[in-house]
Amino acid sequence: MTPPPALDRLPAQDEDGCWRAVVEAPAGTRNKLKWQPALGAMELHAVLPLGTAFPYDFGFVPSTRGEDGDPLDVLLFMDEAVPPGTVVPCRLVGVILAQQQEGDAAPERNDRLLAVARNSHRYGHWRALEDVTPAVLDEVERFFVFYNQHKGVRFQPLGRAGAAEAQALLARGRRQADAPG
Repeated sequence: MTPPPALDRLPAQDEDGCWRAVVEAPAGTRNKLKWQPALGAMELHAVLPLGTAFPYDFGFVPSTRGEDGDPLDVLLFMDEAVPPGTVVPCRLVGVILAQQQEGDAAPERNDRLLAVARNSHRYGHWRALEDVTPAVLDEVERFFVFYNQHKGVRFQPLGRAGAAEAQALLARGRRQADAPG
């Protein structure tokens, strides 16, 4: 019997066409875990300062790769936090376009996909970026600026785009994951 693929190599979409997101940091936690393929496990990557926490579940879309070499990041709007490593079927509603820069290195794109869990009651009516209030988007952007600043990384939001742009980024991320090297 063939073992199942590792979390980062799961198919990006399920049989119903929903995207998959793998949670690395549940809403309300200060701990940011990161999937480590070589270990086959989540590893503690960062801890937020006291008084701060992830506002929503955060993770990645498997079988994708962004400009930074990691799977594409996704923020999940869902009713309750789930444990790290949970795979959540979701639909895209938009993306926060962003770049980040470590020290003197060249800036890299590191967008944040925005998705709604398929089984969400609270956010189930969100179908487009326009359904997400500007206040929520502002808070999410400020969180990522602060979170990265705490790690010594400059995170700069460049704009926001809807589901079509998010889909295009995912298509590019899937091609990048399939590319050799």
